[in-house]
Amino acid sequence: MIFGKAYCDLHTHSCFSDGTDTPAQIIEAAEKLKLSHVALCDHNTVDGVPEFVLSARDKRVEAVAGIELSTDYGGTELHLLGLFLPHDRLRAVADFVKEANERKEQSNIRMIESLKRAGFNLDYDKIKATTPNGKVNRSNVADYMLEHKMITSKAKAFETILSPEAGHYVEPKRLSVWEALDFLKLLNAAPILAHPLLNLKYKELYDFLKKAKDCGLLGLECHYSLYSSADTDIMMTLAKHFDLLPSGGSDYHGKAKPDISLGVGKAALRVPSKFAENIKEKLK
Repeated sequence: MIFGKAYCDLHTHSCFSDGTDTPAQIIEAAEKLKLSHVALCDHNTVDGVPEFVLSARDKRVEAVAGIELSTDYGGTELHLLGLFLPHDRLRAVADFVKEANERKEQSNIRMIESLKRAGFNLDYDKIKATTPNGKVNRSNVADYMLEHKMITSKAKAFETILSPEAGHYVEPKRLSVWEALDFLKLLNAAPILAHPLLNLKYKELYDFLKKAKDCGLLGLECHYSLYSSADTDIMMTLAKHFDLLPSGGSDYHGKAKPDISLGVGKAALRVPSKFAENIKEKLK
């Protein structure tokens, strides 16, 4: 499938968080699809961005430096994309998420120790060695357990032993969504609320957007792999109502989510290139 630069993908993940492709492989795949833009939005890290940007230097596809921040909104987890991060401010981004990542590391260690007490023969150092930057999340743990035949299904593990309700995993304290919005504004990056309907009910989303717009939220992920056409229509209407820019992406993770493909999601996704162009223009 070739798009002819009419479409983009503003939400992907690499092996530097919970995806399986390298940043360079994402660029290669986006180039083959002839996407106009592709954004790398690894969870709470920009470690893969330098490789991502460098890999696109001789390509037609534009590499959009990004991040997906896990934030807290009154006890609800919200994911905030930061798109078009300035390349000379990546160290500032890494510093901003450092404390949150340290809390995540302590949460991981407690989870591994709890699972070991429950009889699972886990080696945290070996799990960390499976990632290029040593950053680990539950997806990496599940992959290790699946490879070593401790579980039969990654999805089932997330519903059972790796769920917060099982008691092994305790969610770490997250960044405040307002703190994250302020930081991305300061950088002159684009704060985009990721997959809103996965985290908030319609009324909750409406109330959040009323405040978030005034606090610097620039856009809303209106096109998303798991959205129905009705969901997309609702998001586009909300974006227009609050004067937010529409965005969209597949949330591609490579083999970690084999049913979601780059650029097309579950086959029906099409994110217009003008979404990326409008966001970039707004930042100017």
